[in-house]
Amino acid sequence: MIDKEMLRSEPEKIRKGIALRGGDKSRLDKLVELDEEWRKEKGGADELRAERNTLGPKIAEAKKMGKDVGELLERGEEIAKKIEKIEEKEEKYKEKRTEIMLTIPNVPHKSVPEGKDEEDNVEMKKWGKPSEDEVEPHYELGARVGVIDFERGAKLGGHRFSVMRGWGAKLERALGQYMLKMAENAGYTEFRLPYMVKEECLVGTGQLPKFRQDLYLTEEEEKQNQLWMIPTAETPLVNLHREEVLEEEKLPLKYCAFTQCFRKEAGEYGRDIKGLMRQHQFGKVELVKFALPGESYMELESLTVDAEKVLQGLELPYRVVELCTGDLGFAASKTYDLEVWIPSQGKYREISSCSNCETFQARRAGIKFRREGKNEFVHTLNGSGVAVGRALIALMENHQESGGIRVPKVLQDYLETDWIDSK
Repeated sequence: MIDKEMLRSEPEKIRKGIALRGGDKSRLDKLVELDEEWRKEKGGADELRAERNTLGPKIAEAKKMGKDVGELLERGEEIAKKIEKIEEKEEKYKEKRTEIMLTIPNVPHKSVPEGKDEEDNVEMKKWGKPSEDEVEPHYELGARVGVIDFERGAKLGGHRFSVMRGWGAKLERALGQYMLKMAENAGYTEFRLPYMVKEECLVGTGQLPKFRQDLYLTEEEEKQNQLWMIPTAETPLVNLHREEVLEEEKLPLKYCAFTQCFRKEAGEYGRDIKGLMRQHQFGKVELVKFALPGESYMELESLTVDAEKVLQGLELPYRVVELCTGDLGFAASKTYDLEVWIPSQGKYREISSCSNCETFQARRAGIKFRREGKNEFVHTLNGSGVAVGRALIALMENHQESGGIRVPKVLQDYLETDWIDSK
């Protein structure tokens, strides 16, 4: 959520940020208007409360002197009724203001390159040499040898579900274990998390109300009992500290988790219909940090390096791109995408997004830290470390050799082999 003080003192900065994202500025105009109305009503109520506070002593003094206090009592009742009406209006203003604020995206950091879409993203570096050899696509290879079953996946869950078996299942498990070990070595604490969360958790991290159409909701008679399937472990990891005050000396906190993630991909109809690239359920190792405001961009750089090391260990060619303003995620102030080389497509595809959300999520979730006796909002960061399904795709295709798949050294202990037969 954007800063209310910035809304009042620097509305043009927010307006410019929305414009750079290609968003609708009319909602911000309405928000500024509502905020001004709310402040006017609040000011009126404050004046009435101040007057009410003076009535008590006046009434006491009048009674002491034997004077009639009828008019003073009537004024007190009149003030009480006016305050009650204003408070009712204030509450409606606050509700509407919050409703709009939840739809306003984060303001891009000043260092983010301007641009309209992914074509304007800036390539920062490349690692490894992309193979130009012709390979068997992972979905054909997996189906041919029986380790990826799309037909039975569709029988069980419908379109964009799959079943892994044999070495396919074992490889996916090995990738998750390896990624968690890498995170542990980098100082992250591992968590096992619920796959279903309350609505306020998704509001806290910014998935709601913006991405409602992409989320799975359980059906319950009572709304307060409804739960949402997590679209990423970022949601429960960040909300572990919802409505808490953290200790400054313990920051940064570095958390990780390997979970299944659930997304309808409602806005991606017709894209990546073959294979594991875009599934409704997929595994992912997530990295999350809670950092001091003055240190969060240093932490973003190290978070990105942590994700890169995973790909380097897997010997997968990749590149790092900085997202432009028009391609930034809703909650992010700055993002680096890691894109892994997919030989069958002849291009790089996203496998991790590493973002600094600054105070945006912390304001929505009420996460603060105490410094010099005062509470301040913490900065939150997140990144995939990395998407397991896409890593499996990249590994099957980049390490594909005649008659099999070469297993990179970092996975050999998990798989107990250095070679996977794919004949």
